[in-house]
Amino acid sequence: MKISQNVRHWAAKKALTTPVIGEVAHDKLVDLHTTIFLNKADDDRREQRRAHLDDFFEATMDAYVAALEAGYPEAEAREITHIQANFDFFNHGWTEMMEIPGDELEPHYRRYEEFFADHGITIDDPLGEFHPEDGITDAPPTPEKLADPEYENAKAGFADDVYVETEDGETMRGDRGEPEDVDPTAAPGLDEDATADDGTSTA
Repeated sequence: MKISQNVRHWAAKKALTTPVIGEVAHDKLVDLHTTIFLNKADDDRREQRRAHLDDFFEATMDAYVAALEAGYPEAEAREITHIQANFDFFNHGWTEMMEIPGDELEPHYRRYEEFFADHGITIDDPLGEFHPEDGITDAPPTPEKLADPEYENAKAGFADDVYVETEDGETMRGDRGEPEDVDPTAAPGLDEDATADDGTSTA
């Protein structure tokens, strides 16, 4: 998968793993993710999906931290959560919200199969053990979109690894490595001036 990686992502990582500020960052990042992906949906579908996405991204924040704790670098931990989201979007037929085409779901799963298997995550069950005890709010599927999918927001051809796009627009393979002196208050949502540039731009 192709994702962005800049100082805001490192700040989000640090914020989510810091006591007290982590709770604020968690909520802000959930809101930001929901907004990003709703903006890819048709206007008449957005409110139908809002509560579902809020619940889903609440759970993937926990998966992100678990991946970091398991030793995955930031870009891979974040990619894991985006893959989970794409599983969910595919299962609902929300093809316009997908970041990868449906035929790349399997190779993306295989790259993180150890983590996914450890946590009971499959394409059919994107959250596995991260599924909240009180459940996820339902939202109407659009299975008809799977009959002739367009994947208008998907970027194909990046299934073999995580590809990182830098601030300069350069695409490189793999995590860039954490910079020194990261300020957690620069995380999206904590820095109110920060805005996401695309659907892959936050933790």
